[in-house]
Amino acid sequence: MSSTVVSTIYAVCSTASGVAGNLFAFGLFLSPIPTFRRIIRNQSTEEFSGMPYVYALLNCLICLWYGMPLVSPGIILVATVNSLGAVFQLIYISIFIRYAEKRKKLRMLGLLISVFVLFSVIVFVSMRLLDPNSRQIFVGYLSVASLISMFASPLLIINLVIKTRSVEYMPFYLSLSTLLMSFAFFSYGMFKHDPFVYVPNGIGMLLGSTQLALYAYYSSASGEDSEQLLFNP
Repeated sequence: MSSTVVSTIYAVCSTASGVAGNLFAFGLFLSPIPTFRRIIRNQSTEEFSGMPYVYALLNCLICLWYGMPLVSPGIILVATVNSLGAVFQLIYISIFIRYAEKRKKLRMLGLLISVFVLFSVIVFVSMRLLDPNSRQIFVGYLSVASLISMFASPLLIINLVIKTRSVEYMPFYLSLSTLLMSFAFFSYGMFKHDPFVYVPNGIGMLLGSTQLALYAYYSSASGEDSEQLLFNP
C-alpha cells in the first residue's frame, strides 16, 4: 500500500472522528431543552441555577479559540463544535436571564459580562504578547483546565448515584452521548497528535464509561429489588 493511500485513509479517519464528535456534541447541547421548556412554561427559573451554562459558555469560547487556525492550525473541527456550543449556551443564558428574578438576573448579567471580558483578555494576551508556538501552548493549557473543570458535574452525578443507589438523576442517553463524544474527540486528538485535545477527552471517556457501568449495575440492582418485592410480599 503506497504512502499516498495510507495518508488519504489517515486523513479520512481523522476527519470522520472529528465530524462524529460534532454530531454527538450536538446531542449534548440539546439536553437542557426540557429544563428551559419548563422555565418558559412556568415563566420562572424556580430553583434552577444558571452557573453551569455560564461555565459551559466560557469553556466553549476558550476551546473555540484554541481550535482556530490562528492558534492551532489543522483542528478546525474543534472550533466548529465549540462555536455551536457557544451559541446554544448564549441562548440558554438569555432565556434564563429573561425569566429570572431581579437579583438572579443582575448576577447572571454580571457573570456574562465577566466571561466576555476574560475571553477578550485571553485573546489579547495570546495574540499580542505570545509567538505562535507559545500561543498554542498557553491557550491549550487553558482549554485543558477549562474542560477538566467541566468534569466536576459528572463526578457529582457519579457520587450521587453511588450514595442513593439510584440512576434517577443520571439519564442514560446523556451518559452515552458524553462517552461517544469524548471517544470521538479522543480519536481526533490522537490522529492530530494533539495532547490538548486527547488528554481531556480521554478523561471524559473514563468518566462516561464509569457512568454507564454504574447505570448498568444500579439498574440491574433495582430490578432485582423489584422482583424480590413482587415475589416476597
